[in-house]
Amino acid sequence: MAERVIILTDPGQDQAAAILMMLGAPEVFEVLGLVATAGNIDLAHTLRNCLKLLELTGRTDIPVFAGCPRPILRPLVMAEHVHGPTGLDGPDLPEPRMSADPRHGVRFIIETILASPPDTITIVSLSPLTNLAMAIIEAPEITGRIRRVVAMAGAYFEVGNITPTAEFNVYVDPEAADVVLRAGLDLTLLPLDVTHKMLSTPQRLGAFAALGNRCGPALAEMLRFSEAFDLRKYGWEGAPLHGPCVPAYMMAPDIFSGRRINVSVETGSELTLGMTAADWWGITERPKNVFYVRDGDPVAYYHLLTHCVGRLP
Repeated sequence: MAERVIILTDPGQDQAAAILMMLGAPEVFEVLGLVATAGNIDLAHTLRNCLKLLELTGRTDIPVFAGCPRPILRPLVMAEHVHGPTGLDGPDLPEPRMSADPRHGVRFIIETILASPPDTITIVSLSPLTNLAMAIIEAPEITGRIRRVVAMAGAYFEVGNITPTAEFNVYVDPEAADVVLRAGLDLTLLPLDVTHKMLSTPQRLGAFAALGNRCGPALAEMLRFSEAFDLRKYGWEGAPLHGPCVPAYMMAPDIFSGRRINVSVETGSELTLGMTAADWWGITERPKNVFYVRDGDPVAYYHLLTHCVGRLP
């Protein structure tokens, strides 16, 4: 039976890849809805980008919801320098014809979880954790009913990509990450430590472009746009592809490795704000609240992603 998922997202080219991957595996993921998050770009753009991606894939049956327009306590930090002024620059995707659901994304999360049997809803987080944290604050009883949360968030061995010590999704809303980390959830993190090993080389992007459908070439154009910043920054053979690590782990956990540890987030220091303190070596007595994925097989990862995107229109 397909896992019933709510996707929290702020697309973002890499998150577009993750969404395409999930929609290309309907036997694995039953997508109940997308909740747009302010993050890589403002909420108006992330909402529009969600709608565009569903129209690209022909999945206009999936509802899209607008979530919170800013982090819980802080001004919004965005990443137009990576993703472009629309957040999804690259291919010329037409303006969406479908409309967002009028309900607030936080209400959708709460109502869906409470209306479902316990342990049947999974939260897939590709973005800052604002909307999940607000749902937990508003309705703490949902924490005992969520099956699991799988999130692209954090860094430890690789340290930061937006500051010297912080990964972007956590840095944008560290208070939200703190709420989620303390909530007692079945939580898996896919941090920069693993996503930075999944490089979108020219050969891998060429495989998307050669798929012969409309989604493959569109994804190749997206990633060729967003990789420019990372190629200049890191000087690697390709750019890291973060978002699809989440569905890839859910589909094929055997191609990844990690362990249960304690992860805490820094919310008070100006110097290390948003840093995820990962107790990999068990130095403290803090409870192990996260399965922390540290490594993965990039060849198997890209094979799986290409296969899923190839099943789309």
